[in-house]
Amino acid sequence: MTRSAIRRTSLLASAAFFAVLTAGGAIAQDKPEDHANSPAGAYEPSMTTLGQLNIEIPGRKPGDPVISQAEYDKANTIYFERCAGCHGVLRKGATGKALTTDLTREGGYEYLRDFITYGSPAGMPNWGTSGEMTEEDVDLMARYLLLEPAQPPEFGMAEMRETWKVLVAPEDRPKEKMNDIDIDNLFSVTLRDSGQIALIDGATYEIHSIIETGYAVHISRISASGRYLMVIGRDALINMIDLWMEEPATVATIKIGTEARSVETSKMEGYEDKYAIAGAYWPPQYVIMDGDTLEPLKIQSTRGMIFDEQTYHPEPRVAAILSSHYRPEFIVNVKETGKILLVDYSDIRNLKVTEIEAERFLHDGGLDSTKRYFLTAANARNKIAVIDTKEGELTALLDSDGLTPHPGRGANLNHPVHGPVWATSHLGDETVALIGTDPEGHPDEAWTVVQQLYAMGGGSLFVKSHPTSEHLYVDAPLNPDAEVSGSVAVFKVSELGQEEPEYTVLPIVEWAGITEGQPRVVQGEFNKAGNEIWFSVWNAADLTSAIVVVDDKTLQPKHVIKDERLITPTGKFNVYNTRADVY
Repeated sequence: MTRSAIRRTSLLASAAFFAVLTAGGAIAQDKPEDHANSPAGAYEPSMTTLGQLNIEIPGRKPGDPVISQAEYDKANTIYFERCAGCHGVLRKGATGKALTTDLTREGGYEYLRDFITYGSPAGMPNWGTSGEMTEEDVDLMARYLLLEPAQPPEFGMAEMRETWKVLVAPEDRPKEKMNDIDIDNLFSVTLRDSGQIALIDGATYEIHSIIETGYAVHISRISASGRYLMVIGRDALINMIDLWMEEPATVATIKIGTEARSVETSKMEGYEDKYAIAGAYWPPQYVIMDGDTLEPLKIQSTRGMIFDEQTYHPEPRVAAILSSHYRPEFIVNVKETGKILLVDYSDIRNLKVTEIEAERFLHDGGLDSTKRYFLTAANARNKIAVIDTKEGELTALLDSDGLTPHPGRGANLNHPVHGPVWATSHLGDETVALIGTDPEGHPDEAWTVVQQLYAMGGGSLFVKSHPTSEHLYVDAPLNPDAEVSGSVAVFKVSELGQEEPEYTVLPIVEWAGITEGQPRVVQGEFNKAGNEIWFSVWNAADLTSAIVVVDDKTLQPKHVIKDERLITPTGKFNVYNTRADVY
């Protein structure tokens, strides 16, 4: 398919969705990485979901839709699994718009039903027409959204310590590496709907082991030493996996809330592996833990005032967390208040936190090539905030050309004209922004959008490159067109100086040989050497998925990993690249 044909197909599909939306009102929603994820399938999560809590229906009022307690419990579970990540547990909105009853009742039942059914071009999934929700589910959720939101209980130190388990004490763990695994070239692969991760060898492509984890694993992070793999699921369960064991296995676990996204470990010299930190969506808080055992040491609430309005927000959720390479600090994004926290872990008993006013709603981001500057997306205001982690201050706040950035951790490139740049794709749009990151060598272009690229179409979640690669890869897993969502656009870095550089389309799903369902290609990840990039072919839980390995030099398929245990593979995290912040 030609580039113009791909664009035309994407625009036609988006227009069809948009026609439905504009007929019913305007609660347009932006699309983060987790909002279109498949349901959990048959996996029974270890978490306590909203539905499992059996929360009573909040104060019924005249005119409320008829809904039974059993239906309400089911709707709570569906909302947690598919909606809360964007719209918040209390439905106050963030990356997705607010769904409070003053807005949902204005739109009405028919509008909500159609909106859930058909989705939106800005990224709201078409839950009904995709078949991921039945007509009965759509009807239930439309009625549910006309009721006041449920509020789950708090989750403090007592609750955390009840869940904390040390399965293998530090003194009983190996004193040296007990296996022949090349850990630095190992991949931790999220098997989202089975509640597992797969450890896959980056050289042989063999699955070393499948490890049970929490529900809908979001990310994997590696301790500074490279020994411990930290995995956190949306149920806020953290698994600490010891990669030195003869057979890598979980050595400690803890739940830090009801819903979560982020985990990280201390990386500053002298503090390697000393602490871990995790941030929760509910309750809105972060917790600092012992780096060997995950013992919870300190919990900090993020509830407080929105930075610009100075009004109180009850649910400011913790999004991305990174560890500084320049100071003993964790960098913590607080979505709804628009604040970036620099949490000094050198003395957690007398905790010092620098609060930087940035922008809303803070989502994800990554470091520039020097690892000094943190660039992060503020979805609601189409901004990129730049933090100098060496000086501990806001360096810049730039507009991403009026578009909604979704960088993941972004990609660092050496542009032939503009020097070092950092790339992000955008929600609901085919563009990729290249931002100058060289204040010394290119001072006039630092912290500005120096170029916009045009990829296949809307629905991109991740861009990827590597210091040894001459390519920039852009996925589009949320695009409604199957050919687009099953492919990847590749730009040649040396050609980026052209006014509108062309890209090559890699038909990843075709290479995988999967013909059932609508598999989506997501999240490229390089091996340690940077000569291969892996893509997940993410299909329904009951259909075949795969991982396709692409040769970075030839842009040809090198290997296809298929295994019945690879259920809904999504994120992949190479141990070395993740530990060293190489992207």
